[in-house]
Amino acid sequence: MAIIAYYRVSTKEQTIENQRLELKTLYNIDHEYSDEAVSGSVKGKDREGFAAMLSFIRKGDTLVTVDLDRLGRDSIDVQQNIASLKDKGVNIIITRLGIDLSTDAGELLVTIMSKVAEMERRKTMERAEAGRRRAIAEGKHMGRKPSVDHTKVKELRASGLSIAKTAETLGVSTATIKRMQAKS
Repeated sequence: MAIIAYYRVSTKEQTIENQRLELKTLYNIDHEYSDEAVSGSVKGKDREGFAAMLSFIRKGDTLVTVDLDRLGRDSIDVQQNIASLKDKGVNIIITRLGIDLSTDAGELLVTIMSKVAEMERRKTMERAEAGRRRAIAEGKHMGRKPSVDHTKVKELRASGLSIAKTAETLGVSTATIKRMQAKS
């Protein structure tokens, strides 16, 4: 009967080390699995570390994780992941919520909390979309910065340089030059 830890962070700028430290102070962990720079919106079974943990974990093992959203962000995925683990005879402990799924109260809390997490994620996405719409309405550029200055392309093309020579001069592809011209 092993203690298995699962960690997940959404971006490259984040680290699993805080989660690892938190769990290692509470448990003597036998095996660790993680997914780094993987959004919670990616289904558990589609995450490399989570899938590896699912194929390793055995009856009688305990999975510990710091928060419910490590298992998934929408309630259906969370419930499916929990059901998969419980079908294998695995207990699940979510430390920050103080939930042990070996109890009926723990299962009820997880059901409610996963729905709350899903609602919170949806609200966050709505706020982000509203911010993007506002920025666009204010004339702010969205997306990555252009790889070349539009005015420089215009100048070189006006001076008679071909698309290929303009691209070569600016160190970009001919497709980039064509896109810049199309915006004019």
